[in-house]
Amino acid sequence: MERELHDRHDRLDDLMRDPYPLYTRARAAQGLVWVPELDAWLVARDEDVREVLRRTGEFSSANALRPDVMPAPAALAVLGGGFGGRPVVVTSDGERHQLLRAPLLRALSPARIAAAVPYARERAAALVDGFVTEGRVELMSAYATRLPGEVIGRIVGLDPADVPLVVHGGRRAEELLFRPLPEAGQVAAAEDVVAMQHVLDRYTHPREDLATDIVASVAEPGHAELPLEQRHEAVAHLQNLLIAGHLTTTALIGTTVLHLLGHRRQWELLCERPDLIPAAVEEAARHDGALQGFRRVATRPVTLAGTELPAGAELFVAFGAANRDASRHPRPDTFDITRTAPARHLAFGFGAHACVGAQLAREQLRITVEELTRRLPDLRLTRGRPVTMRPTLIHRSPEELHLTWRAS
Repeated sequence: MERELHDRHDRLDDLMRDPYPLYTRARAAQGLVWVPELDAWLVARDEDVREVLRRTGEFSSANALRPDVMPAPAALAVLGGGFGGRPVVVTSDGERHQLLRAPLLRALSPARIAAAVPYARERAAALVDGFVTEGRVELMSAYATRLPGEVIGRIVGLDPADVPLVVHGGRRAEELLFRPLPEAGQVAAAEDVVAMQHVLDRYTHPREDLATDIVASVAEPGHAELPLEQRHEAVAHLQNLLIAGHLTTTALIGTTVLHLLGHRRQWELLCERPDLIPAAVEEAARHDGALQGFRRVATRPVTLAGTELPAGAELFVAFGAANRDASRHPRPDTFDITRTAPARHLAFGFGAHACVGAQLAREQLRITVEELTRRLPDLRLTRGRPVTMRPTLIHRSPEELHLTWRAS
């Protein structure tokens, strides 16, 4: 049994590191394809993905973040000492989803994002200052994991001293639920998650920031202080927002720089024509998105793409597969920053659950590419350091991204 479980994880890792061959087969198949490694029906065509995302009454988001790995009892016991563990905006439907989404839409309005851009530019420049004279950098640790956490932390209203712990806790939460760790590793990850949750619990007291808006969305009228259950809910929402706000953008920074540098002529064109940067950001997100998809569950018997699904059937709705669908994107496997209408992709979802932070992510990607093309035009992938993708469909990105240039 243990060997069988190990083999399944190996197959799942291989699929996650490169899901695109599976996507190609699934798009060509009649109906939907059952994928044992995902324990779900794969929805891979653009038309079908959009249909699922439109039919929210028949395809619930309740299982959107179903773990790939169930934590061991010892790790669950540690998590029991923390906060959260309640449904959040990405796993809610109907009126509850609208209620939880409302404060995020207000906080991440175009005006609020525009107000955050100068800070993001300042921090991006400072991070590049930290390595620009070195001639080499591992971009994920030195830049990509840092900028998004600092930016979303500022928007939410976190003390800057709390941001590194929250970023670390978010990544550990992802590892705990989506990576096969030994029991001791699970317990250690759970301890880091709980430490993050206790920090976030401090933000459930009224203040003038996004954290307070989220607290108000779960609070019962007449309570000066949140009861314990509402504190759990507030921490769950803060944790979900912060994890989504930094891990997704971190991943997109990594894949965007990887593909631009992997297509040398396009990088050089971008250095010559910075007006192409917005289109390059859209093409990078389409070509190899960080969020490859989310799960859905059928609420009743339903037919999709000619496949009859019973109530309770699980689906993996693959945005990454839809973004390589030739019916929507000509030459879909080609990375081309001069592509027309690049924003028709699904990298940030679609419909009721479309990513509320998409514009914030785009701004940070544009700032990053502007900063790197302007200051390091001869930036290159380091020879002899092959890039390995992280085995995840939630925040797909390079594990490490080693870069070199001529230092001044």
